[in-house]
Amino acid sequence: MADMKVLFIGGTGIISSAASALAAQRGMAVTLLNRGQSRRAPAEGVEVLTADVSDAAAVDAALSGREFDVVVDMVAFTPDQVQRDIDRFEGRTGQYIFISSASAYQKPVARLPITESTPLRNPYWQYSRDKIACEELLARAYRDRAFPVTVLRPSHTYDKWTVPAFGGWTAIDRIRRGEEIVVHGDGTSLWTLTHASDFAVGFVGLLGNPLAYGDTFQITSDFVYTWNEIYTILGRAAGAEPKLRYATSAAIEQAAPERAGQLLGDMAHSVIFDNTKIRQVVPDFTPTVAFHLAAREIIEWHDAHPELQRVDPGLDALFAELVSRSPGRAHSGSS
Repeated sequence: MADMKVLFIGGTGIISSAASALAAQRGMAVTLLNRGQSRRAPAEGVEVLTADVSDAAAVDAALSGREFDVVVDMVAFTPDQVQRDIDRFEGRTGQYIFISSASAYQKPVARLPITESTPLRNPYWQYSRDKIACEELLARAYRDRAFPVTVLRPSHTYDKWTVPAFGGWTAIDRIRRGEEIVVHGDGTSLWTLTHASDFAVGFVGLLGNPLAYGDTFQITSDFVYTWNEIYTILGRAAGAEPKLRYATSAAIEQAAPERAGQLLGDMAHSVIFDNTKIRQVVPDFTPTVAFHLAAREIIEWHDAHPELQRVDPGLDALFAELVSRSPGRAHSGSS
């Protein structure tokens, strides 16, 4: 597989940065197609083409009629964007990989652990419904014309560039200032966090893998935490014990309608995943990055790069408003 040609549309996000770097490390010829505006530098040896994917003429000019063994679209979110890919790459690639989302699984979840056969239905979040529609379009293309699609469903994937919690760095800033942060529910629902380097092993193992054509795989970690644990781990990595105040997911979304769906359609529900299927096809997929170790790297990286310490005034005000509305005393993260 060392001579495999792989095109990443996007290629500088959380998942794609780790996956493209590992693919290049394993000797694949990796090309990224994006606008060239990311702060993340591409991995050594990776080719970068510059074009806005929404500009068909610019993309055609950048690709210049080239063909690839694998095309991975990291930035397709709606059926019209997926149809655009089908029209462009059908007959020009041996495999097309679509990044869906584990948030597409039914909410509320009827049964744990979640597998690839868990029904897809999310009445709370348009993002998830769009991903479902994309999957349905690609399934028809595979059934009708053998379009060589592989669908991946990641859950909450993170790396050192991101704070994997509601509020992001704004929450860390409040913790360090001794201010309370708001946690949905009572903080005891279960959540799976997957480090991008772990995800990349499963991802790259599917590139050009004939056992993956026409099929769907979830790639998540086996590390599961309560939200109380997640905030406590982050706070301690930042050098402070978090003060947690609880509010219902509905109350949070009512106060912040622009985030409608993110909680009720995803984070409010306990999610535990069965990764048997990806392990059967990619035997070396074994998640190893525990969050308490990764949290230290996240905080250290942000402390070393102050430009990443972006506090959202709107979110900070939202936390303050919800704290004022929520009865009772704040809870220590260790309680």
